[in-house]
Amino acid sequence: MAFKHITSRDNPVFKQLRKLLDQSRERRKTASTLLEGVHLIEAYCQTYGEPRLLIIPEGHSTVEATGLIQQLSDVDTMLLPTLMFAELAPVASSSGVMALVDIPEPALPEKVDFALLIEDIQDPGNLGSILRTAAAAGVQVAYLSKGCTDAWSPKALRGGQGAQFVLPVVEGVDAVEVVHSFDGHTLALTMQGESLYEQALRERVLFAVGNEGAGISAALQSAVSTCITIPMAHQGTLALESLNAAAATAVALFECQRQRLLAG
Repeated sequence: MAFKHITSRDNPVFKQLRKLLDQSRERRKTASTLLEGVHLIEAYCQTYGEPRLLIIPEGHSTVEATGLIQQLSDVDTMLLPTLMFAELAPVASSSGVMALVDIPEPALPEKVDFALLIEDIQDPGNLGSILRTAAAAGVQVAYLSKGCTDAWSPKALRGGQGAQFVLPVVEGVDAVEVVHSFDGHTLALTMQGESLYEQALRERVLFAVGNEGAGISAALQSAVSTCITIPMAHQGTLALESLNAAAATAVALFECQRQRLLAG
């Protein structure tokens, strides 16, 4: 293990880490990103092995972080002053450990029976939450349109809580082309359409969910086989007329999972 104590913001490694934090272009260029917190790092290690680098602050780390650092004693480690570490951590209350890791290539299944298409989601926390729900509901692959925020940003990773390590994520797709190439039922979650609960979801299915404000694009609505909506109480009440993207996705995906479980 190599151990380095870095105290200057002009250090080239620290400057590179700052770029990875702030720039999706740099993450794509280097195929690497930053993980914050014990849970995410452990989840990564379980699937892909040791990280390339551990980053820890001077002074206090949590008991859990100290234990993880000891477990990964063979990994190169960088020690930073508290303020410099805080510049890298995506949250104010960090557990006291970060890791530099390689972004894995998505391992796609031979046959996709349950897919999610995400169009132009902008908030990384929302995207992470949607991916976390998709993984829990048994989705086999998530397709992200060219207009989506980066699935491998530290904030999206924190929102996903490890979902990106178990759910294949294919970024930069043409949403309409994905729909046309999917050999199964394709549905778009919209404000108006057929009821979700009237759909037969036991066969091959792809759900499409749209941007937080604009929803599904007109082109994508035209491409799918069915536009669906989630029936709600107080349908005419302005404040309750829609669910946010993450909540709507959760309802739809778990309805699909429910039907599949009942079918055995």
